[in-house]
Amino acid sequence: MRFYLSFRAPSAPARMAHSAAWFDGFTEHRIALPGVALRVRLGPVTASNASAPPLLLVHGFPQTSAMWHRVARELAPRFRLVLPDLRGYGESGKPDGGADHSGYAKRTMAADLHALMAHLGHAQYLVAGHDRGARVAHRLALDQPQAVLELAVLDIVPTLDMYEQADQAFGRAYYHWFFLIQPSPHPERMIGADPEAYARWKLGGWGSGGRDFYEPEALAEYLRCYARPETIHATCEDYRAGAGIDLEHDRASRAAGQRIQCPLLVLWGRRGVIQALYRPLELWQAQCAQPVQGQALDAGHFLAEERPAETAAALGAFFGG
Repeated sequence: MRFYLSFRAPSAPARMAHSAAWFDGFTEHRIALPGVALRVRLGPVTASNASAPPLLLVHGFPQTSAMWHRVARELAPRFRLVLPDLRGYGESGKPDGGADHSGYAKRTMAADLHALMAHLGHAQYLVAGHDRGARVAHRLALDQPQAVLELAVLDIVPTLDMYEQADQAFGRAYYHWFFLIQPSPHPERMIGADPEAYARWKLGGWGSGGRDFYEPEALAEYLRCYARPETIHATCEDYRAGAGIDLEHDRASRAAGQRIQCPLLVLWGRRGVIQALYRPLELWQAQCAQPVQGQALDAGHFLAEERPAETAAALGAFFGG
């Protein structure tokens, strides 16, 4: 997939109705890009952040850009924030994945984000991603090293390492990696029987110990968006790509000696699966050409909502805001 980009300031994107008071000061847009239209929340541009670098915040499964709501409040005065819904998620488009699921390859999703930032006039930018969004951000840093100035990944280790080191403990904790990749429409039908129950279960998992930390507006958005049959299918396609074409891309990158070229921050939950099963800093250092820094926060998987102040502080310090 090839995108022809123009690095220029865009005309004002089409505005979407904005009713969520908890994102006051942000604007919502639906931006048409090659192959997909993305719903994007943009932070306010003020005197304090007008000359600051843009910061792209990328959500994970089964969420939307709303997952950054509390962190964004803290970071908005210091950065020009861009919060998209990934293709297949939230209010963004849900294109066909294709026979090889390449429509949801992390390379394809990363290309969406690079095209988005170019559309907004940002040739270079900072990136933080959580969960699936962190996997997209990882691929973005590999494919667009000239654009990604600094990268933060939240509560993941590289996909290829996770699959190659898979054992029973991994299978129990990440069973959905194997369930969601089953041929369509089997997982879609099973989830579709009660999508709210499935989404609630996933949102309370991975060491997070419940759902009390979600703001009502965020939880309502997750449940509303995930319940759509097209979202369920698209998110399954995301995982199918992760078990197939993404591994091909990752193996090719490693064989070529390709590594992340920018500074890297790794954050993970002290009560989560990443802490229990992996040595995150070591695994990421092997994939980065520069020194890697990071720490565990007192959380499960959903760092930005379980520990928003600590997450915002760590991101702000790393990105220099």
